[in-house]
Amino acid sequence: MHKGSCLCGKVQYELRGELGTGYYCHCKRCRKASGSAFGSNAMASAKDFVVTAGKESFKAYKAETGLARYFCAECGSPIMSVRDSAPDVLRIRLGTLDTPLEHKPQGHIFVGSMAEWDTIHDDLPQDPERPPT
Repeated sequence: MHKGSCLCGKVQYELRGELGTGYYCHCKRCRKASGSAFGSNAMASAKDFVVTAGKESFKAYKAETGLARYFCAECGSPIMSVRDSAPDVLRIRLGTLDTPLEHKPQGHIFVGSMAEWDTIHDDLPQDPERPPT
């Protein structure tokens, strides 16, 4: 099990199941949502995600693409996202985890659209778009 929270601690959650493979996503949407060069995400089952505190501050912004990004309305921390086309799968923002990760992210995705000012400084696999399945 993993536990996580937002910056101010108002929203707290538990992931009562497995955390999938993590990736660094360099797409423009993840850059905008994170305010950084990339997003650090891992997939998880929606049935395993439980908000344990701060449900009233756990809000969503839903884009035209059908992606809902959930965040804390108090401090703005991004927590997770879910697509209309795959409602059973969440993408957890790894920076919100309060428990240690067993495995580091396994690669970089959407490097074909990464910020021109960014440089990757590791030897992890890089995919220009989505990871190979």
